[in-house]
Amino acid sequence: MSITVGTPSFKRVTLAFFAAGFNTFAILFFCTQALIDEFSRDFNITPATASLTMSVTTLTLAFALILFGSISEVIGRKNIMSLSMLLSSLICFATAFSLTFEAVIIYRIIQGIVLAGVPAIAMAYLNEEIGSKSVGTAMGLYISANAIGAIFGRVLAGYLGEYFGWNFAIGTIGVISLVSSIVFVSTLPASKNFVKRQPEINKLFKSLIDHLRNKHLLSLFFIGFILQGSNMAIYNYIFFVFIEPPFSVDRAIANSLFLVIVLGVISSTWIGRIVDSYGFEKAYLIGIGSILLGLSFTLSNQLIIVIFGLALFTFSFFAAHSISSSLVGRLAINNKAQASSLYLFFYYSGSSVLGTLGGAVFAYYDWNGLVILITFFLIIAFILALFVIRSYKTNV
Repeated sequence: MSITVGTPSFKRVTLAFFAAGFNTFAILFFCTQALIDEFSRDFNITPATASLTMSVTTLTLAFALILFGSISEVIGRKNIMSLSMLLSSLICFATAFSLTFEAVIIYRIIQGIVLAGVPAIAMAYLNEEIGSKSVGTAMGLYISANAIGAIFGRVLAGYLGEYFGWNFAIGTIGVISLVSSIVFVSTLPASKNFVKRQPEINKLFKSLIDHLRNKHLLSLFFIGFILQGSNMAIYNYIFFVFIEPPFSVDRAIANSLFLVIVLGVISSTWIGRIVDSYGFEKAYLIGIGSILLGLSFTLSNQLIIVIFGLALFTFSFFAAHSISSSLVGRLAINNKAQASSLYLFFYYSGSSVLGTLGGAVFAYYDWNGLVILITFFLIIAFILALFVIRSYKTNV
């Protein structure tokens, strides 16, 4: 029996995954992204080097996703996600006591491996347990929680880091993350539609290859790579655009500008309902096209236009990502957790690869060079989305 909108079970599931999405983005990306400037000053390193606190985490997480996705096909969903949530919170708190940048990096590598248990399985759980007419709404709420976690991690860590130091900022995020983990464990219903598989490595490996041979899924995987990579590159370095000439915005005020991420909450929830009611085709293309449009506005020498561009970029990114996530579940015939894990492998790999590449481009060619790089990749994503839509129409 599938769970539908309006039922008590749906409310429990959405509350649990709200906590999971919040936790994932708060500690995975945005608490250390907000502290790049503090790491640079305290450890006397470049911003590009400081951004490794995100890149190494997302890279190890990307590889661990495939492992956890495959394991969950054999032993189930909730227990892995619960343990992953609790351990990642404790590691986040422990990171606050690091004395060297190398120690921070080691903790962040472990963080990526441990945290992978949540995003690797979340989409599969939702696609299995939530009815087809309600899964878009549930997925949108989960993605919107990512946005809230991003806001919380980015803005709170930025303020705390500025006034109390990066150690206090990360420690505080770790404590709040632990509370979110407890909420998740206590509210998420056990799986009812999960079908346990035997631990046959050959079959799991074969299904992995089958997913990669599916042109529709592979296109979605690369779209996820580009979307998150572009998002991470822009958010890693636009802070420096704000605080340097010609804008020279105060650091505390510059951190407040990242409240535009709240638009991701609206966008993810809204787009899920739109897709459930009218289909995904036009919304998908408009979403990716609007990311490009918002990005172009950030080239302006007027601060208000740059902020508007960042807001449009953010709104559209979360919409497009929400649609991509839902499509993976629809197009994967078997082993949905594994397919979701592959999508997220590419998604978080994009964060690591384009985030790091973006730092190198920004260092040598400034903001204009970074925008040109990201524009190139987003055009590729738009073309791939066209292919997915046309192929989907042909096969449905």
